[in-house]
Amino acid sequence: MPTRSELFDAYALRGRDGMRVRMNFVSSADGAVSLGGRSGALGGGTDRALMQVLRTMADVVLVGAGTVRAEGYGDLRVRADDVEWRRSRGLEDQPALAVVSGGLHLDPGDPVFADAVRCPVVVTTDAAAGARGALFEPVATVMACGSDAVDLGTMLDVFARRGWTQVLCEGGPHLFGALLADGLVDEVCLTIAPRFVGGEAGRIVQDAAEGDRRFALAGVVTDDEGFAFLRYAAE
Repeated sequence: MPTRSELFDAYALRGRDGMRVRMNFVSSADGAVSLGGRSGALGGGTDRALMQVLRTMADVVLVGAGTVRAEGYGDLRVRADDVEWRRSRGLEDQPALAVVSGGLHLDPGDPVFADAVRCPVVVTTDAAAGARGALFEPVATVMACGSDAVDLGTMLDVFARRGWTQVLCEGGPHLFGALLADGLVDEVCLTIAPRFVGGEAGRIVQDAAEGDRRFALAGVVTDDEGFAFLRYAAE
């Protein structure tokens, strides 16, 4: 099994200047993004350790509302030793959390808000913020980016003004597709699980038009459970 130190080395950032959007996904060997409706069911011990390493490196963890509901997101706090890692690099103790929800179809009482170690950000539209934003003001910062649809480029500009240049996106597939379609993905961290799922599960990218978007293989890690951890960088 790779150690946490080895994972930190394998996924090290080359500086923190400039915006970087890093995706983190798990897929079965036959391309399924979920098992029983959840992506977490595909993972293993190293995959869970890598998720914590990537969160530790990030300024903000970005996730779509559908994934929050499907995966049961709650407290995203990193471990005490990872807090020390962040402090030694001048980062806040915990990464921020931003949830993308175009229609604000969330519950302010959900664990992702109630259990948050930092006040989350909800990224939405001007229309949804006007209609439902007040419901979330006690538990989150509402960030309107776009009139009728979330403008992801504007969102990243707002993140940059907050000093959040290292973005870790944990999905889901529709948010990945939207970022990819807008040319905003810099890196993809893909765990391949040694499982063949079949069924009707989707792929890690949804709703992006077909295109030859070239990425270079930047690293490979394996573990003794048969998982492969691939790191791709946009060319």
